[in-house]
Amino acid sequence: MKKLKTSSIDPASFRDPSGFVFRQDGSIYRQINATYKEDYDHLIDCGLCKTLVEAGVLIRHEEVAFESARPEMAYKLVKPEPVPFISHPYEWSFSQLKDAALTTLHIQRKALDFGMSLKDCSAYNIQFMKGKPVFIDTLSFEKYREGKPWVAYRQFCQHFLAPLALMSHRDVRLGQLSRVHLDGIPLDLASRLLPFRTRFTFSLLFHIHLHAKSQSRYADRRIDTKRHKVGRLGLIGIVDSLQSALKKLRWHAGGTEWGEYYQDTNYSAEAFEHKRQIVAEFLDRVRPKNVWDIGANTGIFSRIASQRGIPTISFDIDPVAVERNYLECRQKGEIDILPLLLDLTNPSPSIGWANQERASLTDRGPADMVLALALVHHLAISNNVPLARIVEFLAGICHRLIIEFVPKSDSQVQRLLATREDIFSQYEQAAFERDFGQCFTIQHSARIRESERTLYLMEKRHP
Repeated sequence: MKKLKTSSIDPASFRDPSGFVFRQDGSIYRQINATYKEDYDHLIDCGLCKTLVEAGVLIRHEEVAFESARPEMAYKLVKPEPVPFISHPYEWSFSQLKDAALTTLHIQRKALDFGMSLKDCSAYNIQFMKGKPVFIDTLSFEKYREGKPWVAYRQFCQHFLAPLALMSHRDVRLGQLSRVHLDGIPLDLASRLLPFRTRFTFSLLFHIHLHAKSQSRYADRRIDTKRHKVGRLGLIGIVDSLQSALKKLRWHAGGTEWGEYYQDTNYSAEAFEHKRQIVAEFLDRVRPKNVWDIGANTGIFSRIASQRGIPTISFDIDPVAVERNYLECRQKGEIDILPLLLDLTNPSPSIGWANQERASLTDRGPADMVLALALVHHLAISNNVPLARIVEFLAGICHRLIIEFVPKSDSQVQRLLATREDIFSQYEQAAFERDFGQCFTIQHSARIRESERTLYLMEKRHP
């Protein structure tokens, strides 16, 4: 047998004594420790794993015949289906988080039918694959024991219900609290932030407000689980109640500056169509393996790539735009596009234990190609980022680039300069080409008809 090394254990896979994830020769493996043998065998033998995989809500895996590098701990090794791009809950839109929550509850409800239960309801156990939320942690299941409280209940409320309730009843931007609180938004904090009227909604009263008080009351006490038994019917009732609560939560993706961008653009219909044609031609020249569209808005140009079967991540700063993008993906059943929230001036950092538990945006790259359309002038003028720094950043996240230069004479740039002094003497096309030429080779350029804008196809220079 070939011996696998575990020196490259995933930095996010160290908390679970049941096993861990590691990389070997470019592939992902999961070691199942002997301590998880009974639960794993039951997961496979009872048919739950097969049922969930066939339903498309649990990641596929195959057992592999390799000798573990830690044989004293190992029971089995499995090779899960690779996830094309790992995203984090604070990068999801409202409906993405809601769909992830409902998928988790569906899995828990189905697990109970097979005599099992989820012991872990972290939002990080969900990834989006082919347009749908998929549970990726095979080791999160345990045999159900009658009367035992649901150990993952608090975690589910913190990771899913609390942020969704805050996004629905207060402000969608409060979902970003999950970036600060990696184990979910504390329920006492959620209770304080939610409007008083939510106490008259039974599900939120029970699962957040009273739950928070209970946590505070028993924080320093040992709970006698024999006196606090929850039968199977009671547990099903909790799951059904949570599901009902989630389905009632709504967020209307109303108008914002970027959500209405394409209704307030200075492109003529011909110019817009010509831009689409140029982007399509550049993509066809290169046929990239994957694309990151940064500043994608609702994903119009992302779809030029995804409709060619190119896996595409569609990033935008505006939660309205990302929400609309995701809802369109869901409605049309699009499988090669993943909308995500991203503030390029403050992108997702490496956070968690030792600043390694959750990977940064750059750690998840580089992309084969980046689309940066109608973006540079916002970074350079609205955010005072010098062109050289923009070049440096883009060179770090991609091999190829389709990028748009918008001159100062463009009405959109004039709008940005209307309320501030023009201190951007270096923002002009010759400087743009010179600075990008330091790291990229300009392979093609094309002026967009009925505009002063230019699209470039670039390839990163090799050291």
